[in-house]
Amino acid sequence: MARRRPATLIEVAERAGVSLTTASKAINGKNRVSEATRARVLAAARELSFTPNPIARGLMTGRTSTVGVIIADSMSHRFAVPVMLGAEAALSEIDLSMITCDARGDPARGLELARMLAARKVDGMLVVGDNNVMSTSVTRHVDVPVVYVYGESDDAGDVVHMPDDRQGIGLLVDHLVAAGRRRIAHLTGPRHATAVEHRVEGITAHMARHQLALAVPAVYGQWSQRWARAAAAATLMRQPGIDAMLCGSDQIASGVLVALDELGRRAPDDIAVTGYDNWPVFALETEPQLTTVDMNLEALGAAAARELFTLIDGVPRRGGVRRHACRLVVRGSSVSPG
Repeated sequence: MARRRPATLIEVAERAGVSLTTASKAINGKNRVSEATRARVLAAARELSFTPNPIARGLMTGRTSTVGVIIADSMSHRFAVPVMLGAEAALSEIDLSMITCDARGDPARGLELARMLAARKVDGMLVVGDNNVMSTSVTRHVDVPVVYVYGESDDAGDVVHMPDDRQGIGLLVDHLVAAGRRRIAHLTGPRHATAVEHRVEGITAHMARHQLALAVPAVYGQWSQRWARAAAAATLMRQPGIDAMLCGSDQIASGVLVALDELGRRAPDDIAVTGYDNWPVFALETEPQLTTVDMNLEALGAAAARELFTLIDGVPRRGGVRRHACRLVVRGSSVSPG
């Protein structure tokens, strides 16, 4: 007679009618779970013959309660760190730990690291990418579940979690139009970067809803304050009537504010300025502080980690990109006090 596979934590949660996190906290004796809920979860675990002890369960399932995390590119650490913090918090709620590796922008090294992690018997992998480029898929080379976050995979069958850049930049368009701005310019990064393309698409769509178009074609360049300073001056020489500069990053917006000051133009009275990323190093250190978009990277990492756990726990993989909403943060660079 075939031996029945061990019950999963997801099945226990479903039987008890609670979330996966609540089920884990109840079984592992953690606080912030009511006694009634804990009793219901433990009863469901007994009914399903669930084995909560991680060592005993590991012997039954072959699991190590460890997840491998591969950072695709060292240059993306500013974005990778909050993603990893969110993932770590979500994994710790269900008693999983992380091993982190850096591919340093080398796809071959990324594949080597994936194979190394698989050889160490991790239960699954998160690949933290770069929103500007596609990640090379490692899924078919390893025998554990893989989830990609903050960087799309070049395999459409992979599970990917991304910020919704079209929606995020649309929040800024709507905000500027509501503030009475009509002649809007867009200064952004390299033309063929994934995030840049998605944001330009979002601007075009949202401007069309307001029966508007950009005052000048999108200005492509570098993620650089120095570049932004020169580009802003050149754009205003070409179209001096511009009343808003919608920037592709906080770093670019910071350079634009310097250019406006040099030209004797004030933000937001003469020209509203917005950034993107909500990077405190720039967003909070400019004068005035930047209106921007927060991509909610910790929540993005947590969502990716939770889906990875469902795959580890036996839920069939459903490939595709899950896009997560961004959040508008309004500060003084786009609206006057009061």
